[in-house]
Amino acid sequence: MTTAWVDRAISAIDRDFNRSADTHLIQVPCLQLPNISIYLKDESIHPSGSLKHRLARSLFLYGICNGWIREGTPIVEASSGSTAISEAYFAQLLDLPFHTVIPANTSREKIKKIEFLDGICHLVDGGDIYSHAERIAKEIGGHYMDQFTFAERATDWRANNNIAESMFRQMELEADPVPKWVVVSAGTGGTSATIGRYIRYQKLSTQLCVADPENSVFYDFYQTGDRSVTSSKPSRIEGIGRPRVEASFLPTVVDKMIKVDDAASLASIRLLECLLDRKCGGSTGTNFWATMQIVAQMIERGESGSVVTLICDGGERYLTTYYDDAWVAEQGLDPAPYEAWLHGFLDTGKPPARL
Repeated sequence: MTTAWVDRAISAIDRDFNRSADTHLIQVPCLQLPNISIYLKDESIHPSGSLKHRLARSLFLYGICNGWIREGTPIVEASSGSTAISEAYFAQLLDLPFHTVIPANTSREKIKKIEFLDGICHLVDGGDIYSHAERIAKEIGGHYMDQFTFAERATDWRANNNIAESMFRQMELEADPVPKWVVVSAGTGGTSATIGRYIRYQKLSTQLCVADPENSVFYDFYQTGDRSVTSSKPSRIEGIGRPRVEASFLPTVVDKMIKVDDAASLASIRLLECLLDRKCGGSTGTNFWATMQIVAQMIERGESGSVVTLICDGGERYLTTYYDDAWVAEQGLDPAPYEAWLHGFLDTGKPPARL
């Protein structure tokens, strides 16, 4: 390994990190919920536009320091799009070739962004993006990043300004500084692993809930312990949900899981657009729907406190899917009943009858 290149590469990543401000923590305006505060940590403001910026930075540092990534090493990744964008960003920063294997139905906006960052997209039908990525890495002598295996171990979960430390530090001056719950969704499982470990390491009373979309097996694995469970359909909510149990998903750090209908995820981003005057991605909708279920349960138990969840990425990446009424109808999804439930809840402060 060329030590000089390693030094330059790590320094380039450190400089990029130093130029980036921390992500914002936004309080959701919920006037009818005076005893409960809801916060969104806005991960969409990272330079590459999503929560996956943190993961990509960690994976590159992990690969470089392990000696897997050297000067000129082609980088290969299997992704549903957002991780590929973030890894393409860092590959361009380090002048490394980047290839990603993504599902053929990935939003056009994501594909254009990867290509803008000089990445090469390999589109495949079906869910087996893994073997295609491994094959391409072997053929071109590249390094297969394998986010689904290494996400939970590449990130320093104890501190070092990871998402958990940042979130809890930003909460320190709030009325309820230690959240009752943190709610996240899972793609690799790396974020839930980081937050869950950090909660235990800091001896906090916060509980962790993971939201899972349709066609994902994480919820089934959590309920049954059967790691062999698979799904024949890919998740429609890009960036989260997997057709197999990924190595980075750790159920032992999770206190609760909620299965979320895809129509509920879309209803939630429509509501958030009204509340925040901005568009969010589908995984943010999954997070917010599960958050509102947690809040409803808190109200039913007479509890007060705070709940924190994530804006994973912006809705501009999904204008031709989640924000396209024709696409929504084509998928057979009807967000209207879920949207009515959310509005009824926030307008009255009382959870409507279950859907």
